[in-house]
Amino acid sequence: MVGYNSNGPARDRVLRLMDEKDRIESEIREQNAVLESNNIGMHEPLVDDQGFPRNDIDVYKVRHARHRIICLQNDHKALMKHIEQGLAEVHSEFLPYQGTSQPTTSQTNGHKMNGTRSSGDDVMSIGENDQGFAVVTFVHNGSPADLAGLCEQDEVLQFGSVSPHNFSDITQVHDVVAHSVGQNVRLLVRRNNNILNLTVTPRPWAQPGLLGCQIVRRAN
Repeated sequence: MVGYNSNGPARDRVLRLMDEKDRIESEIREQNAVLESNNIGMHEPLVDDQGFPRNDIDVYKVRHARHRIICLQNDHKALMKHIEQGLAEVHSEFLPYQGTSQPTTSQTNGHKMNGTRSSGDDVMSIGENDQGFAVVTFVHNGSPADLAGLCEQDEVLQFGSVSPHNFSDITQVHDVVAHSVGQNVRLLVRRNNNILNLTVTPRPWAQPGLLGCQIVRRAN
């Protein structure tokens, strides 16, 4: 949850939003399970070659699950924006007690970011001027990457153990994903001059791949 000890309306609002986020993500997983049980994704046809409803799936349940996933995905995206705004408010409430000025970094998913790792974090020290080694170019709706808060054009500064200091090839990211199925992977991204600390869990979902996004090497 939120990494501040301040008590106030902004913090309470963010906590409620985070609870709602968890609820939505849980329902998305439930609806994806309906699709998986029918061995179908979000886009395959529900009728056969003759135009009749397919008899190898529960058409009603699949149609309902698809509709719910789309609605929930839209709700999730809107909610993530509110959470990010709320975290900024909590941050501004907390700063006066520290006697510090507003930093140029941001936070999300409840992890405080100042460009360095905190105790127990898997994220290495990242300087304000460090360039990302990769860029997110596409994110599928409802994918693990989408639920983690990744967005197109995010500049990847850290992906698990991969950082600008040891990066040589994009296959390093693929290796981290392949060896982290069902496990949380910490990553840092730069978005609109803010550094965000996110957590993604690679896993099978309704579409091919374990993340549901495309991450490519950053052009020099």
